[in-house]
Amino acid sequence: MSDRLFIFDTTLRDGEQVPGCQLNTVEKIEVAKALEALGVDVIEAGFPVSSPGDFNSVVEISKAVTWPTICALTRAVENDIRVAAEALKYAKHPRIHTGIGTSDYHIKYKFNSTRDDILERAVGAVAFAKKFVEDVQFYAEDAGRTDNEYLARVVEAVIRAGATVINIPDTTGYCLPSEFGAKIKYLIDNVEGIDKVVIATHCHNDLGMATANTVTGVVNGARQAEVTINGIGERAGNTSLEEVVMTFRSHKDLGIDTNINATRITGISRMVSSLMNMPVQPNKAIVGRNAFAHSSGIHQDGVLKNRESYEIIDPKDVGIDENSIVLTARSGRAALKHRLHVLGIELSGADLDKAYEAFLKLADRKKEINDDDVLMIAGAHRKALNRIKLDFLQVTSGVGVHSVASVGLDIAGEKFEACASGNGPVDAAISAIKIIIRRKMLVKEFLIQAINKGSNDVGKVHMTVEHDGVPYYGFSANTDIVAASAEAFIDAINKFVR
Repeated sequence: MSDRLFIFDTTLRDGEQVPGCQLNTVEKIEVAKALEALGVDVIEAGFPVSSPGDFNSVVEISKAVTWPTICALTRAVENDIRVAAEALKYAKHPRIHTGIGTSDYHIKYKFNSTRDDILERAVGAVAFAKKFVEDVQFYAEDAGRTDNEYLARVVEAVIRAGATVINIPDTTGYCLPSEFGAKIKYLIDNVEGIDKVVIATHCHNDLGMATANTVTGVVNGARQAEVTINGIGERAGNTSLEEVVMTFRSHKDLGIDTNINATRITGISRMVSSLMNMPVQPNKAIVGRNAFAHSSGIHQDGVLKNRESYEIIDPKDVGIDENSIVLTARSGRAALKHRLHVLGIELSGADLDKAYEAFLKLADRKKEINDDDVLMIAGAHRKALNRIKLDFLQVTSGVGVHSVASVGLDIAGEKFEACASGNGPVDAAISAIKIIIRRKMLVKEFLIQAINKGSNDVGKVHMTVEHDGVPYYGFSANTDIVAASAEAFIDAINKFVR
């Protein structure tokens, strides 16, 4: 059995199912190209039948990406498969990913069916997909809670029908690592023809064991790991790409490795976090801002004497280079363009000029510009297309007085102004915006995240605004946290005001 582990990235499909993390087609292409540069083997580009936007994204990613396999998800439904095949027509290496739930929970409560009927539908889906593409992956949804003997029957049947990859998902994140590893081994030992296909793992993190289950599955014979950048995904998330890759890089004795260029991990982590408006927790393994930070005096002393005393990974191996070019107000366009390139973003011409102008304004307010700042600057030009823009904001506040905000908005070229008081400067600014935008809106969630610890640093604001019972997600970043809050509120409004 090969010791090569194939990396199947589903950031653009399962990862994008997180509320508030939806990307447009241009942004998806940007991520897909970064994944290609990272070295992933398979990119799951979307679920084409689910929406025209998803269909178009699969089409455009297929055109934009060269060597990775492009995969499209379907249910075990002929129309799903037909639509996926159409979306993949430009892919150099197309794969259809079809399947059905196999646990008794799914068979009884989701499908109101029987084991024999589900097996027949699984075989039919694979056989139909095989008419369109040679590479067909089958998923046994909720395999983690599926009886091993029945699961083996289904897997053997779909292999005979032509499946080339068999995906064993722990859909609910239920399994213990020992259970999941034993399930993979059971299939290898008991399924005829299993040696002719690649076994894949797809583990969710509901109990915090996604990476442990994936690693145990691979140790027991799986050779494709389904992962996402930063571990994003449904509910508690998916298996984290960076954790799986660096686990096997750290444990060379296992003899398993991937095609991933690990020095690009930090860059794509920050890029996905920025585009999807989803902060990375500071203590996140590999890519969290504290992953290589040492505050204990004992740890600091040990690291200074020998890095390996407390670090099993060299930060440079994952793209954190202490000797990287430092960006300040004296840096030129070339330095900014280089840093953007390292982060997987290509800007030139007028777009680079606008980004550089914004960079200089920010650099005048900060001593040093970090990668999160650069990503924020690069994404700012997207907001220029919004119908509603913040024209100006002036706030008066202090101890023992009511906060008062004066706000100016540009709505499709027309200027509007309003003043309001509030319980603090942010509340006053939002109240003034509500006077202009006469809609019933309720702020349901309000999160402020400082990128580092300096008082002059950029603050990120994530906001959920409810309108007509539907949540809309807004994001902004600014050294002025009140301005960032107002911009995040406006960003959410732009999504329902047309």
